[in-house]
This record gives sequence, structure tokens and C-alpha cells, in this order.
Amino acid sequence: MKGKKVLATVVIGGFLAFSPWLLKAEAAGEPVTEFQKGVVHEVQPGESLWKISQKYGVSVDQIRRQNSLSSDVILFGQKLLIVPANYTVQDGDTPWLISQRFNIPLEQILNLNGLNSGDVIYPGQKLLLLNPNLVHTVQEGDTPWLISRQYNVSLEELLAVNGLQETSVIYPGQELIVPVSGPEPDAALEAQEPYVTYTTHTVQPGDTLWNVSIQYGIPMQELMEVNNLDESTVLYPGQELTIPVHHIPVKPTVSPRHGELLDWWTEAQYLWPIGREATIIDFYTGKSWRMRRTFGAAHADVEPLTAEDTAIMKSVWGGEWSWTPRPVLVVVNGRRIAASASAMPHSVEKILDNDFPGHSDIHFLNSRRHKDNTISESHQKNVHIAAGQ
Repeated sequence: MKGKKVLATVVIGGFLAFSPWLLKAEAAGEPVTEFQKGVVHEVQPGESLWKISQKYGVSVDQIRRQNSLSSDVILFGQKLLIVPANYTVQDGDTPWLISQRFNIPLEQILNLNGLNSGDVIYPGQKLLLLNPNLVHTVQEGDTPWLISRQYNVSLEELLAVNGLQETSVIYPGQELIVPVSGPEPDAALEAQEPYVTYTTHTVQPGDTLWNVSIQYGIPMQELMEVNNLDESTVLYPGQELTIPVHHIPVKPTVSPRHGELLDWWTEAQYLWPIGREATIIDFYTGKSWRMRRTFGAAHADVEPLTAEDTAIMKSVWGGEWSWTPRPVLVVVNGRRIAASASAMPHSVEKILDNDFPGHSDIHFLNSRRHKDNTISESHQKNVHIAAGQ
């Protein structure tokens, strides 16, 4: 198709939406080659900008900017430009023309390649178009370790490139540079099954098996088994612990309305570890509220964050607390997971000012009840409804 003009369009609400990066080339009468226009990705059912960014190893912000998107909303059939990380200069190219072709700030191209505005570039010269590092916007519940695990980079590299220490506190909205090293970001996504790698934690003063397991988002029982320890073990500073790192490939969904069908034991519990917050969406009404996973081994024990979240949750069940489960979506760290929730506060609680006297339960594929270690058929039915199955 080299030299052939290409125009990508998508029908939105009865109108044709033209991709701005191709319109620029068309308006200038330039042929748009396959190499020059990069990869054109057609949005599939259930895809999000995050999922697409992980597939191609670029950031969500880069995709937004390259396609002049004002929000994260994308539609089935929409065509998105995925800009190549580098570009071979063609006859007649200037940094400005390249910036216009790919909808990239001129300053970005100049800075990445050590160029000044008046510098001459030559055919065949290789230019970086994108920062070889990714940018991650910190979400509620994020820690440097969880981010390093998400992108399969070492914690030490992540801390160093951002000038952070192990004790540094990060905040929602903060942007962190994620150094791309080791396997390509999409390599893990090509795996059909979850897989585990390992890292090492050096025990610090005050560390316990419980808080180390929470820090790394794994069950304490798993931490003990991997290190041949038991609950009576006392840790000492300088001791090294082996930490399992669980990699959970993204699974396709039936539609944007449905969630990923993820096994609790090998997938879901690692995406929503104890201490992390998530948005819960009722499958039938679309109402949403925020909850934190505070306990739970066989399923997630959760609590609303605020009294407002409690009120929304209660309204979904008709204004009454109830053991009756409903299909829900758990939205955590960019993933939408099929689940089933009940709304009966019971037993212990950690959040004391949310008008919710206890915790409630959220189940996932193959999760079990705590009272008898059995699978709840009603919860499992709802999980499959939320997954569209």
C-alpha cells in the first residue's frame, strides 16, 4: 500500500469522524504510507484506551494526544493511530512537518533527539518520536511496588528514574516515568494464562509477614509458603524474602458493558489486593460507588469508603441491607472485572466513619464462602451475567 492515500473514518452518532492525523496529510496532498502513519488500530468490543496502550507498549496519554481525544471514551470500530517509537526521515522532511504528521509537539521531537529548531535533518536519519519511557498517572491505592509490578519493571529502576525513596509517598494524579526494560509491555499480554515471577524484599525494622504481604499485594499464606515460614516466624532486619509477582493477562470481554471473567485464586485477588480501592458498578442500574478491600481470603471482604458511597450502595438494594447478591463490575487499575456483590454489613470493620457497620462480600469466578468454604451458586451465576456468559 506504499504511496496509496488512506483515510480512516468512524461513524459516531450518524456523522463521519475523521482522524485528524490523516486529514493533515490529505489536506497537504501528501501520500500517507503505511510506515509514516504508524499502526492504525480499530477498536474492538470491550477494549479501553488502557488495554490498547498495554498492547502496543505506549501510554494512554500518548494515544489521547496523537488522536486529539478529549476523554477516554472510545467506540467499537473507531480507528486510532498508534505512533511508532521511531521514524526514518524521508526526502523533504523537517522536524515541524514530522510533528504535524504525527500530531506530536515539535518540542518533544527536538528534545528527544537533541536537536535545535534550526538543525537540518537528513533522509535515512532515525528520529525518536516517543519517549522510550511510559508515563503512569498514579491512582488511589497505588504504591511504587504495585506500579512496578504492573509494568514488569524493577522497583529500584522506578524509584531511581523518579527520584524517589522506598519510603516516599505518592499521590493520586501524580505522574511517574516508567522505564521500559526487560520484556516488551505487550509480551505478557500475549500469554494465555497468568504467570509468576519472583523478586526479593529486604526486611526493614518493624516489618511483619502481614504488612509485607500487604505491601506486595499477595496473601500472607502465600508469602509464608514460598519462604517456608509460619505465623510464629519473627522477621529480622536484613533478612531476604522471596516475593511472588503475579502477571495477569488482559482477557477479552463480550462488550464494553461486561467485565473480564477472572478466576479469584489465580487472577482477581492479585488485581484487587487488600488495601486497594475500586469502583463498583451495579450491572443492572449502572449506579456506582467506591469500596476498599479490607479483608478476605476466599473472596473479597469490602467496605464503602464514605457515607455517601454507603447511601448509593444501599439504594441499589432498594434502601435495605440484603444478602441477596447482584451482578456488578469491579473497576480497579483500569480493569473491569465481572463479580457479584451482596449488601449486608457484618463482622469486623476498618473504616469507621462510613455509616456501614461492618464489611460486605464481593465474589468472583470460583471464589468461596468463608463460613463453609463452599462455592455460592447464586454468586457464580451473577459473575457470569456480569461477564455476559
